[in-house]
Amino acid sequence: MAPTFYVGSEAGLKKLDEYLLTRSYITGYQASKDDLTVHAAFTKQPSSQYVNVSRWFNHIDALLRISIFTRHPSSSGVSAEGSGVTVEGSACFPEEAIATPPVNGTKAAVDEDDDSDVDLFGEETEEEKKAAEERAAKAKASGKKKESGKSSVLMDVKPWDDETDMKKLEEAVRSVHLDGLLWGASKLVPVGYGIKKLQIMMTIVDDLVSVDTLIEERLCEEPINEYVQSCDIVAFNKI
Repeated sequence: MAPTFYVGSEAGLKKLDEYLLTRSYITGYQASKDDLTVHAAFTKQPSSQYVNVSRWFNHIDALLRISIFTRHPSSSGVSAEGSGVTVEGSACFPEEAIATPPVNGTKAAVDEDDDSDVDLFGEETEEEKKAAEERAAKAKASGKKKESGKSSVLMDVKPWDDETDMKKLEEAVRSVHLDGLLWGASKLVPVGYGIKKLQIMMTIVDDLVSVDTLIEERLCEEPINEYVQSCDIVAFNKI
């Protein structure tokens, strides 16, 4: 039984779009009178939201343009008989018009310069490729997680007394590894009475590292608190 298509409503166009998802033509593997029948039911270019319908429509439209330009219907490549589909929602071509597409009619004649741009094999037009690339870019942008900000932090790390091994203190501090934490340059700064403090730079990803949590739960907890008495933030700058 030949299929019936409804092109007079959004629901019908959506079903036709799904139908053409895996097909190049309405029936069979080459353009046929079935394609011309359905094509004739469109009074204007289908909306680009129906991607598959638009692709098919442009291809059949191109074949019809060839026949108009050459004045020979057979040159359009529409030679197959088809299955005799029916269309509801708009008038179809009569049998004579299907066999011989009109020279002057509903479709505008094209200039000779356009002949080289006619798509004979249903390949995507430049407009369709551009639209597909834009959709892919938007989808990628919407699915991509927004990159988090970063901050540069200068921190003072104070020992318990002048007998604290500052080399081991720095090793203990740098032993803390967290996602989004990068330790930088450091130096020992005299405080007084023979005591020195460690001044160290670090770069953090704001969404991944909390400086307060780093100090309270890692640097001032065992085993690091064996060397570290307290920590102070000297500078905190967004990068």
